[in-house]
Amino acid sequence: MVVQENRYTCVVKTFVSRLVITAFGLWLADMLLDGISFDGAAPLFLGALLLGFVNAIVRPILIFLTFPFTLLTLGLFLFVINGLMIYLVAWMMPSFHVGGLMTAIQASIIVGIIGGLANSYVGEGPKVQVWRTKGQ
Repeated sequence: MVVQENRYTCVVKTFVSRLVITAFGLWLADMLLDGISFDGAAPLFLGALLLGFVNAIVRPILIFLTFPFTLLTLGLFLFVINGLMIYLVAWMMPSFHVGGLMTAIQASIIVGIIGGLANSYVGEGPKVQVWRTKGQ
C-alpha cells in the first residue's frame, strides 16, 4: 500500500509541476507578446490545463491527418499545429485572448522553449519499469 501512495504522490507532483511550467510559459508569452492576454490568474491556470488536454487529445490526431503536408514542409508545419492548439484553447475560453494565428504560433514557441528548459531540469516524470528475474 505504501508503494501505491508513493506512485500516486509522484504522479500528482509531476502533473502539478507540468501545469505550473505551462502556466509560466503562457504568462511569459502574455508578457512578451502584445496579442495575448488573460483576464486573471485563474484563467491562466485553466488555460494551461486545457492546453495540456488539447495537446494530449487533439494534437496527435491533427499531426496524423496533416503528416504529408508536414513532410513537404520538412516539419515546419508543426509550428502551425502548435499555434492552432493555443488558438483552440483561446477559442474555448472567453477569458483568454489571442490576437491571431501568428501570435498563437509565437506563443507556442515561447511555451515550448520554457517547457523544454523546465523539463530538462525537472525530468520526464515517472516511468514504468518492468523487472524480470531469471527462470521466469
